[in-house]
Amino acid sequence: GGHPATTSLSAIDAYHYSCRNSSLQTPTKMVYYFKTRCGQYTIYMGKDKYENEDLIKYGHPEDCWFHVDDLSSAHVYLRLKSGQTLDDIPEDCLTDCCSLVKANSIQGCKKSEVYIVYTRWKNLKKTASMVDGQVGFHRPENVRRCKIAKNNTIVRQLEKTKVELHPGLAQEQQARLKEIQRQKKAQHILEQKKKKMEELERKREMEARSYDRIVGGETSASDMNGTADATAAEDYEDDFM
Repeated sequence: GGHPATTSLSAIDAYHYSCRNSSLQTPTKMVYYFKTRCGQYTIYMGKDKYENEDLIKYGHPEDCWFHVDDLSSAHVYLRLKSGQTLDDIPEDCLTDCCSLVKANSIQGCKKSEVYIVYTRWKNLKKTASMVDGQVGFHRPENVRRCKIAKNNTIVRQLEKTKVELHPGLAQEQQARLKEIQRQKKAQHILEQKKKKMEELERKREMEARSYDRIVGGETSASDMNGTADATAAEDYEDDFM
């Protein structure tokens, strides 16, 4: 008679364990990764709205977020190269992201064309009152909008590159932020060195100029004599040619 109790207890334990895991943001989330057609960039999206929450929270500074305007859809992200902005997104990559986000919208995928909104990940704003998957913007003026037509060929090409992973999003974000800090520190050290070298160079030039002025003032008369002597010597040599 004890067996059913054990089973129900295990089920409760499993339920609490899964709840605990989701609150701990452990690497249990399913994320889909794609390669852009040019092969230069990674696109990724969450399996559902719960994954979306983690992606909103644990993005990288290089990430751009895409969503169908005014319709529910997947949250699609494009990971740019360090230092790139929205203006640097190649046209074909923009088409890739927009086509993918349209295809992953229950209503949007049925329409011949939809509008897509996109912005930098760091512009996404999440407040306590928002439901899962809902998002706002710190600066609405930095959100761009474009139209995309249905393109099954592109979507099929992207689907061929699809990989399902369970990334440790929090750890990956921490590692990226540490790397950025390290790069900034290295850059700062380089700039300080350059500044010091430039100051030394300026100092040397100033010293050289002041030395030239002192020496120049004392030797101008002898310089003139020297020139006169040289001319006299040439004339003297000419006499013997």
